[in-house]
Amino acid sequence: MESRRRNHYDVTNQICLADPLDVQGEVVRLLSRHDGRFEPAALSTAFRRFTELHAGLLPGYAAADTPYHDAQHSLDCTLGTARLLDGYNRAVPAAARISPRRALLGVLIALFHDAGYIRRSGDRASNGAAYTLCHVQRSGEFLQRILPPLGFADEAPLAARLVHFTGYEMALDAIDVQDPLDRALGFMIASSDLIVQTADRCYLEKCRDFLYPEFEVAGLAGAAQPGGPTPLYASVDALMRGTPKFNARLWEERLDGYFGGIHRYFGVHFDGRFGAPNPYTDAIKANLRRIKLAIRNGRYDKLRLRPRAVDAAWMRRLLGVEAGTLAAAA
Repeated sequence: MESRRRNHYDVTNQICLADPLDVQGEVVRLLSRHDGRFEPAALSTAFRRFTELHAGLLPGYAAADTPYHDAQHSLDCTLGTARLLDGYNRAVPAAARISPRRALLGVLIALFHDAGYIRRSGDRASNGAAYTLCHVQRSGEFLQRILPPLGFADEAPLAARLVHFTGYEMALDAIDVQDPLDRALGFMIASSDLIVQTADRCYLEKCRDFLYPEFEVAGLAGAAQPGGPTPLYASVDALMRGTPKFNARLWEERLDGYFGGIHRYFGVHFDGRFGAPNPYTDAIKANLRRIKLAIRNGRYDKLRLRPRAVDAAWMRRLLGVEAGTLAAAA
């Protein structure tokens, strides 16, 4: 294993987040650990549909075009969810464990939790970021279409509600999920979503170069758009300066707040101890140190990592639709 973490790799520097098959293999390994009869067919089909969706090859959908909310982020969230499930089921009594079927459902929700950013046929927007403020609802609608062919027709309505834990379109208390294990599953998916993006090696550069332009398209940054929302950030500088406070609020209100610190099961997965330090928290702390130094110096140009979005062209190459290989793309 290389000592220096690579941009497209997870926090352990072992799983390539730009390769759905690499992530799929690790997720299968983790789910199989708790289910000796695990059958990977539905999961394999889901990862294939995911790759086709982002490549622009799934009928009824355009190619993915949001560089921050790209395929890598969704694959990172999926892997994180599987790791949380592993840690949780290793730590709790047998009667309190997430069942194999419910665990697979959680992984599928994580895989498609940002599908709402991808434009549908007939959408008028020229970029998927235009749906930032309603993408979670759209992701729920996508889940209700994709899950029945995968054998989860009964759970599709639940999935459309659980995905709302990842967003802000609905108050958390308004999400109608009563079963404690279903709620735990939703908290894991949402916690993974927040933690993996802030632990990304290029998180700060992605905020500067990718997230701010997405916010501009959505009307959340820059000049106000007629009939649009009130912008949250007047400039890239404002977004970057607000990053530490934003992260502190995530931990206080969601990760350690409403979600009950369920992220601490990452400690069990990696170290065998609930709440133990883990590669995700280490990476987040490193990113916060970097941004605080950049704020103090007023030099965001000193954030010099070079992120590349795992975009539609990348996904098409993986499917063999265009010439090239993952190695060439990386």
